[in-house]
Amino acid sequence: MTTRTDAPTRREQILREAARLFAERGFHGVGVDEIGAAVGISGPGLYRHFAGKDAMLAELLVGISDSLLTGAKRRLAEAGRVTGSGAGAGAGAGAGAEAVLDSLIEGHIDFALDDRPLITLHDRELDRLRDADRRMVRQLQRQYVELWVGVVREVYPAVPEPAARSAVHSVFGLLNSTPHLGRPGALPGRAGTAALLHRMARGAFAAVGAG
Repeated sequence: MTTRTDAPTRREQILREAARLFAERGFHGVGVDEIGAAVGISGPGLYRHFAGKDAMLAELLVGISDSLLTGAKRRLAEAGRVTGSGAGAGAGAGAGAEAVLDSLIEGHIDFALDDRPLITLHDRELDRLRDADRRMVRQLQRQYVELWVGVVREVYPAVPEPAARSAVHSVFGLLNSTPHLGRPGALPGRAGTAALLHRMARGAFAAVGAG
């Protein structure tokens, strides 16, 4: 779910509350009536927007994977990079690779801080998706990883591709730890937390590059 500056639609409100409730109490622990009550409509009224809870879960998990990939491609395009199959950036074109990597990290941190329920939901409920939806999530995630791998290997050209891919997955694990960071206020505000996560991510990549 991407950050919006305008008022969310009713459909987006439903998805946001469904994500929160599913993350707090589990997919089977939440009824349609409760989701409806959270957005001020009757449970049956949800069926004007979604076929049921399974459809909400699919849209949440496929949607966030698509949103991350789309956001990464946009950041590369804004940096003057051309994306393609298996390539994260055009060598020697546009902004420097260091700046592009920083931009990718910032985008993922925004997701990790603003959409924590979706991280929990992905970890707990991905296997509940239909096979076709689960394959779509995995396909989008693989494309997202490969964009990062291309940029990481520009910044650290001596790092072999498998090691770069492992580093990207490890950094995702680090950034996606936000649901476990404690109550709001446990860390030095959003900006401070974002800065800390960014330093840790760059440190992890630097460690691989130094190896």
